[in-house]
Amino acid sequence: MRAASIGDYRALAKARLPHFLFEYLDGGAHGETTLARNRSDLDAVQLRQRVMRDVSAIDLSTELFGERLAMPVALGPIGLSGLMARRGEVQAARAAAKAGVPFCLSAMSACSIGEVKAARVPFWFQLYMLRDRGFMRELLGVAREAGVSRLVFTVDMPVPGTRYRDYRSGLAGAPGLSGDARRVWQGMLRPGWAWDVGLMGRPHSLGNVAAALGSKSSLSDFFAWMRGNFDPTATWKDLEWLRAEWKGPLILKGVLEAEDALSAAKIGADGVIVSNHGGRQLDGARSTAAALPEIATAVGGKLKVLADGGVRSGLDVVKLLALGADAVLLGRAWAFGLAGGGEQGVAHVLELLRAEMGVTLALCGVTGVGEISGKMLAP
Repeated sequence: MRAASIGDYRALAKARLPHFLFEYLDGGAHGETTLARNRSDLDAVQLRQRVMRDVSAIDLSTELFGERLAMPVALGPIGLSGLMARRGEVQAARAAAKAGVPFCLSAMSACSIGEVKAARVPFWFQLYMLRDRGFMRELLGVAREAGVSRLVFTVDMPVPGTRYRDYRSGLAGAPGLSGDARRVWQGMLRPGWAWDVGLMGRPHSLGNVAAALGSKSSLSDFFAWMRGNFDPTATWKDLEWLRAEWKGPLILKGVLEAEDALSAAKIGADGVIVSNHGGRQLDGARSTAAALPEIATAVGGKLKVLADGGVRSGLDVVKLLALGADAVLLGRAWAFGLAGGGEQGVAHVLELLRAEMGVTLALCGVTGVGEISGKMLAP
């Protein structure tokens, strides 16, 4: 199949990935109500079509945290994305750099900070609040040495959400040989992936936390480590510590309430990402599209407002920008491209978004990102 949309790349990813990996990528928490709401609420946003305006020249470029971007889009952090294709995070980082947009490396990536640095492309880094502050300080130091320009700090994960699909597929809750054998069998049913990633894509470790995991390197060990090392006692005081440790731009990811966005501004954050973790944490939480306008109004330019959740086209990007976002993070969208087509798949996803954004702006009678506002929204 020749992919013509991000939905097509999802189908390619499902056909290529082992069942447990696709379910991990595609699934959400509990009954996946919030996961579905991210899409349905975006679909419900209506734009005003305007006619007879000169839209012959469309400019999608923008500035974000002192960087000039080709379009207001970034590749958001996704754990285990390096298993979607051979050394997947490196491939995605290269595609993002060529497209002129940022790539954010997850702390729970297969490729380490050093491996992505070796690819000689700029990137952001994402981190969680861990019990071991010394280990966090060490990771921040490694990121600084690698020239990481921006830190994305996830604040909506004091404990991992309950994701039924991961249990059913054998990714989580199936420790030891039984779980490993189940995943190996699923990998063997996808020979293309088994060769590209299973055999040629080694090592299969979490590069940034491999030292903490030690000899325990299976996926079940990883999930057990997460449950034991994420810090449910963390408060805004801990973020003051983080702000002191990290001198560069700091963006807090996982904000859904205006009060929390204002607290982020108080501790000196440079931006927030309006996000419900792709519907993977609190099922029943508001969608990004529902929460975004209130937060954008509340912060009133005190910090940058980014958003993610449910984005499957350039049309969706424009809708979130009109709702108040300064830029939009892609999650599953780029990971589907990576799984379905490697670096070229990610590059194609970004090109699709660029083309779709251009068409959307033209039909709305707008020629630049700076002109996107709530005035484009139909009542």
